Amino acid sequence: MTRDDIRRLIEDLHRLWSGGDLADVPRIYAARFAAHMPKGWGAGAPSRDGHAGIAGAILRLRAAFPDWREEVEDLVIEGDRAAVRYVSTATHTGAPFLGAAASGARIRVDEMSIFRIEAGLVAEQWCLNDDLAFEKQLRAGAAGGV
Repeated sequence: MTRDDIRRLIEDLHRLWSGGDLADVPRIYAARFAAHMPKGWGAGAPSRDGHAGIAGAILRLRAAFPDWREEVEDLVIEGDRAAVRYVSTATHTGAPFLGAAASGARIRVDEMSIFRIEAGLVAEQWCLNDDLAFEKQLRAGAAGGV
């Protein structure tokens, strides 16, 4: 893949999370996709591995935050890796999330991921996000601090 191909793939990945069209999962993610998520999520967190894991994660997230959007701020490509800094924004108007009922809280989360590309698809992801800020915004909304 060229650098432009990888750039388009990663931009498509963020559009997938922003739009929720699960039909795009196999076009973007490898069938054996492996997600390496922050350790703070704990051993009981649902898997994001494979097509079913990614689809489930998108469904869970968008059920709680129907207007979830991801905006790429920086994208660096080197070989088969793409490092991305992005901002996710949403309003908690749907299902409970992390034990908090929908409150209308508006959240903004800074995230960084490194993606490994194989055979034109995203094969692995290492993700770090500002979980503390995310949870504080979510809890403040649940407590009526929106």
